[in-house]
Amino acid sequence: MKEKSSKSTKSHQQHNGEVPPFSFNKLLDPEASWDKDQLGDVLHWIRQAVALICGLLWGAIPLVGAIWIVLFLLLSSGIVYCYYAIVLKIDEEEYGGHGTLLQEGMFASITLFLLAWILVYSIFHF
Repeated sequence: MKEKSSKSTKSHQQHNGEVPPFSFNKLLDPEASWDKDQLGDVLHWIRQAVALICGLLWGAIPLVGAIWIVLFLLLSSGIVYCYYAIVLKIDEEEYGGHGTLLQEGMFASITLFLLAWILVYSIFHF
């Protein structure tokens, strides 16, 4: 009985204009519909994950120099571009163009990348 009530509640919420709960299956579904905020959030968190991984890796290897910052920016932007253009196959003009989508989460990811890189480098190599 409780399961039936839960389904009717979800259906009722969707009819009232509330946003349905997020599903991880949607992340790889090119047929899924995205609103601007949802897509922005997903791109933001992808970029943060790339920043953390690259920062930890760069610091552990150890790598130094501005070329590695540029490489991170290119790698991060390339992954975000491939995700929305190739995996999701969305029309970027509906979401503000390539510039808007590629900028999503950029400055926060640079901060996280530099923080992780500097901390790991300092801990392991000094």
